Amino acid sequence: MAIRFQILRRILPSSPESLNVRKGHVPVYVGENQKKRFVIPISYLKHPSFQNLLSKAEEEFGFDHPLGGLTIPCREDAFIDLTCSLNCS
Repeated sequence: MAIRFQILRRILPSSPESLNVRKGHVPVYVGENQKKRFVIPISYLKHPSFQNLLSKAEEEFGFDHPLGGLTIPCREDAFIDLTCSLNCS
């Protein structure tokens, strides 16, 4: 888990868009081909289902996130379903 937070610390300061994010939230880019920006609560990062997505992002991108923010390689509809379920719990 420390590696995942290392990823966040490394990519967020360099992203100008991250300055437009409310306190306690983090921007993420989601999609297989075309990436869409979402802003999610930081608390989602600790959830086991979200940890799986972070592992996939780590495997695919390592520390090099091309959009300057955390990039998650999954379908947009799957990400929306996950965040909706996390929001309801």
